[in-house]
Amino acid sequence: MAAASASIHLHDGDLPDDFDLGPVVAVDTEAMGLNPHRDRLCLVQLSAGDGEAHLVQIRPKSLGGRYEDCPNLKTLLADDSVTKLMHFARFDVALLQHALGITVAPVICTKIAARLVRTFTDRHGLAHLCRELLGVDLAKQQQTSDWGSQILTPEQLSYAASDVLHLHALWAKLEALLIREGRRELAQACYDFLPARGRLDILGYEEPDIFSHRA
Repeated sequence: MAAASASIHLHDGDLPDDFDLGPVVAVDTEAMGLNPHRDRLCLVQLSAGDGEAHLVQIRPKSLGGRYEDCPNLKTLLADDSVTKLMHFARFDVALLQHALGITVAPVICTKIAARLVRTFTDRHGLAHLCRELLGVDLAKQQQTSDWGSQILTPEQLSYAASDVLHLHALWAKLEALLIREGRRELAQACYDFLPARGRLDILGYEEPDIFSHRA
């Protein structure tokens, strides 16, 4: 199953009205960098796990300004009846909450799941997990491209879509491992904390970490 063969839908500024992707939606983001205070949110990727990806290009109000409103996207991300499935959700949750002014919950993170059950390795990146658990190779050449461009290339769209197209299948594998190892409830406790962890990061408590023993 390759991302290139998936159906990719690009939405300018917001999702359509009455848009429904079901109770569990894979979510990822692309930004101009890794600092939410400095680097703007450019793209939000969504998938219902059905081989289709919906990409919302987030528009700034003006150069260096805040964002145009995207009420349908914000409603979906803040809907407590829709589980948001992410990889390294800590970053995406913090970015989305800071950029859009919402609380993103409930959340599941496949990276946390992998760290809890795959303790025999330190390789928990999405590409590695998809290759090892799903037999899917993800192309990463566009990872550091210019996501703030007004017009995204087909290669960028394909890369962005690949980050959400396989999360449902990956979560199914990882959840089974969590259950097998008796760590599903522990994982859930971590997921429930992610919105607060995101707020702490945005407030600057990422370093020093208030949970660290260091003074």
